[in-house]
Amino acid sequence: MPQGRPSRIPDDGLTTRQRRNRPLLIVHTGPGKGKSTAAFGLALRGWNQGWRIGVFQFVKSARWRIGEQSVLERLGRLHAETGEGGPVEWHKMGSGWSWSRKQGEEQSHEQAAREGWAEVKRRLADQSHDLLILDEFTYPMTWGWVEVEEVVATVSQRPGFQHVVITGRNADPRLIAAADLVTEMTKVTHPMDAGQKGQKGIEW
Repeated sequence: MPQGRPSRIPDDGLTTRQRRNRPLLIVHTGPGKGKSTAAFGLALRGWNQGWRIGVFQFVKSARWRIGEQSVLERLGRLHAETGEGGPVEWHKMGSGWSWSRKQGEEQSHEQAAREGWAEVKRRLADQSHDLLILDEFTYPMTWGWVEVEEVVATVSQRPGFQHVVITGRNADPRLIAAADLVTEMTKVTHPMDAGQKGQKGIEW
């Protein structure tokens, strides 16, 4: 796409303006770092356009507060006070990190994921948001907690103008096939390879 121009113009009967303003299903997947970071960066762009932002995190613990959450929630308060930007909602649906579940806790995590997805479906039906970020949502699908076919059907048939971003490793091929934009993050080098742990401002 040199100079931002598409390589071909589809014969779909739409004008350039109509084609430019179509809601997208976006998937950030792959083993590399930056999937959620890219999604939250898009949320900042959307907020600046006055979009209603909804973030739904499916794995992270409610005790874990990342930097983007603090910033976006503050922007949401700014909108409420001044009308600038758009409203922001941030929800953590999971009850803990996927790799640190205690024995016997898996059922509660599965139930939390199912309840989170049910809430997202309600929001989509009500057209509550202009941009929905389903962070780390590939994992509940991979673990069988949420049916992939139901997710694909729901997001593909969503009404109105709603962009949806789904992040996480190992995105199901059916989800990838349904998406309008798919980016695979590939790790080349990572500080952990040299024994370095996460640090402020980079990981959180």
